[in-house]
Amino acid sequence: MVFANTLFNDNVRLLKSQVSKTAYQGVFIAVASIIIATMLVSYYHIGTVSADGIIMAQQQNYVLWVLDTVPFVFGFWGQYSSSVIAYQAGALIYDQTEALRNRAEHLEKQANYTATHDILTDLPNRALFYDRVEQSIYSASSLSRMLSVLLVEIANYKEIYDTLGHNSCDLVVKQLATRLQGVVLGSDKVARIDGNVFSVLLSEGCDESDALSLAKYIQTALEPVFMVDQLHIPVHANIGIVNFPEHGEDVDTLVQKAGVALFMAAKSNEGYAIYEPAFDDHSPRRLTLMSELRRAIESSQLELYYQAKVSLQSGQLFGAEALLRWQHPRHGFIPPDEFIIMAERTRMIKPLTLWVLKEAFKQSALWHAQGKDLIISVNLSTRDLHDPELPDLVSGIAASTGIRPEWVMLEITESSIMTDPDRALEIIKRLNGMGYQFSIDDYGTGYSSLAYLKKMPLAELKIDRSFVAEILTNENDEVIVNATINLAHNLGLHVTAEGVENEAIMHKLSAHGCDLVQGYFFNQPMSLADFECWMQENPWQAAVYQRSS
Repeated sequence: MVFANTLFNDNVRLLKSQVSKTAYQGVFIAVASIIIATMLVSYYHIGTVSADGIIMAQQQNYVLWVLDTVPFVFGFWGQYSSSVIAYQAGALIYDQTEALRNRAEHLEKQANYTATHDILTDLPNRALFYDRVEQSIYSASSLSRMLSVLLVEIANYKEIYDTLGHNSCDLVVKQLATRLQGVVLGSDKVARIDGNVFSVLLSEGCDESDALSLAKYIQTALEPVFMVDQLHIPVHANIGIVNFPEHGEDVDTLVQKAGVALFMAAKSNEGYAIYEPAFDDHSPRRLTLMSELRRAIESSQLELYYQAKVSLQSGQLFGAEALLRWQHPRHGFIPPDEFIIMAERTRMIKPLTLWVLKEAFKQSALWHAQGKDLIISVNLSTRDLHDPELPDLVSGIAASTGIRPEWVMLEITESSIMTDPDRALEIIKRLNGMGYQFSIDDYGTGYSSLAYLKKMPLAELKIDRSFVAEILTNENDEVIVNATINLAHNLGLHVTAEGVENEAIMHKLSAHGCDLVQGYFFNQPMSLADFECWMQENPWQAAVYQRSS
């Protein structure tokens, strides 16, 4: 406030000095006019301009007496006007400065709020919910109390979305958020952590019966149908429950196990389930995997394997798909499907994706430096497509490794898009605008939504191995493969068939016009060293990828 007042006074003085200059000019003009008028009167009466004539004119001409007062009037009025104008202008500048400062503060607060809250429901988002759970864990630990975390999933979200569209589905989500806030107690916390998943933190010395009661209350609250555009929409929810400290002592473990309980709740008649170790296969090992995964990233236990993608038209090596492998020092080989799913339930998926992108981009840069024009394919997870920071992270990694975007094919699945299609599509378009190509992986096994397929900036469509494996013996599979190839070509996409196990399948795919193939007929996923040897032993020449215009 002191600084603002000082700035205001400085502005007033500056503006006053500027206005005073104009007043002084007016006084100077008035004095000059008096002198000229007096000289003219002297010349008129005595025929010459002299000191005596000037004195005589001033003594005898009453009009000049009036004119003599004008400079004083100009001076006084100028000083008064300059003070008023300067003060008003200074006040205007001060008001505008305050308005700009208040606007900047409002925008800053709004940005901070948006970073921690869901825009649609105005509920806390995943980041803020995790922070609150961590704080509650710290408080509960010091007081030896229990707390519970509930994950609430809209089970028929996909059906509602496909039937009513984006806007109507958003109305359902907002109504559901309102009902959840009405059900929970005042000290409990509700958040939206994903497109169709909400979370509830139950604290303040609760016990297991409180969590179960709350789950039943939530189900009761969701029983009345939702009204959207005069339509009666039923909403079905599954609820997974975990308790601290029984099921975990950190937020990542609790949320991961709540996800397991949520999965089991979908299979139960009640629609809710409390986590039990029996829900997890090999639970003693999986309990420790998430904490060990971070160490695995830092200690080089992870490795990228490579599987070739071959052009059927030229017979040349087109590129390779990078596949993540984890060789645990104690548990041995851990399948990607096991630890990637768990990583997606927690915040570990982001550092895992960053590691994969860095390693794949570095290898791509090295191959191109060696003259091997290979396209490297990298898989992105569902969580990656919901991370607004992903394009910037990819840009930074690309700059540090020296790769060009056209050397990379980013593979995504249909199911990864449908959880939150608009957010995923925004990330995809940003990356595509930077020059990165996209491929739909495992096409035909997910939702197969043509509505979203035509909206996405795709370069490639991959047919899942489940359709390719029996193309020689199953007429339905052959029809599906042929129809998929024609659809992709009509959309201007290249087609890759996975799971090519023998030469006969390869020739059949070639007859249907398939562009690229990969599978055990060419090579199994190999370590980098083995893949380099395999390329040297085979007369491959890398093919340059050219999309049709």
